[in-house]
Amino acid sequence: MSDQTRLSVFKTYKLYVGGKFPRSESGRVYEVTDPKGKWLANAPLSSRKDARDAVVAARKAFAGWAGATAYNRGQILYRVAEMLEGRKGQFVHEVAAAEGLSKNKAAEVVEAAIDRWVWYAGWTDKIAQVVGGANPVAGPYFNLSTPEPTGVVTVVAPQESSFLGLVSVIAPVIATGNTAVVIASEKAPLPALSLGEVLATSDLPGGVVNILSGKAAEMGPHLAAHLDVNAIDLTGADTDLARDLEIAAADNLKRVLRPRRAEDFTVSPGTDRMTAFLETKTVWHPTGSLGASGSSY
Repeated sequence: MSDQTRLSVFKTYKLYVGGKFPRSESGRVYEVTDPKGKWLANAPLSSRKDARDAVVAARKAFAGWAGATAYNRGQILYRVAEMLEGRKGQFVHEVAAAEGLSKNKAAEVVEAAIDRWVWYAGWTDKIAQVVGGANPVAGPYFNLSTPEPTGVVTVVAPQESSFLGLVSVIAPVIATGNTAVVIASEKAPLPALSLGEVLATSDLPGGVVNILSGKAAEMGPHLAAHLDVNAIDLTGADTDLARDLEIAAADNLKRVLRPRRAEDFTVSPGTDRMTAFLETKTVWHPTGSLGASGSSY
């Protein structure tokens, strides 16, 4: 055995776009530090070109993901939870460093994030029963309302809750059949970039989730104005940026989910984030003549 000190192999963090792991096309990186200023890693500083590439990937993946059965989507979200459970130690370390938490507290955060994936996995084939249904009408018609995904959703991830908050904004978007372009927390992007590695091995089709690191103020306006983005979640945007992005989104009639003041991601999330990015399709169909004995069909 050599007595020489072994050199550590530092991890190279990359973007997650279209199921692949590119570096930023700009070649830029920025230093990520812990709350005390200790260097953790260099993260890619995404450009507008990276954001456009992510939108292209999300649009390409949308038809297949939206067309998958709700049950299949649930299986895949559950598989994400399985994979995270197997890599829990890594994420506990990254979340502790990113958010300045103790190991025990970070473990609670990671476990809550894993449970959040399971929670949304259970909703994929149930949300339609909650927000859809048969409508009573005065006439010989079936009148059925069914929810459908909005399309490509830009998500500005929470700045402080680098992992539980991140999962809490991504999972409901894809559970309902949308695809996502995610701008990770600028100051704590490493758990988000590592999540891309889990998604890539969890049967999730490439392009359903695309994760970018860098400045929301740089990429956000471009994505808010992008005509192939259908909705935007402003959770992680500050007041001024949220206002600017909402104005840009209004020009092309995007759905907008406004940031909520002091949002607590540890509580039960409810269905609001799923219904925020669903459209309702209502179909009328004649039933034939209806008499005392019922339909003539």
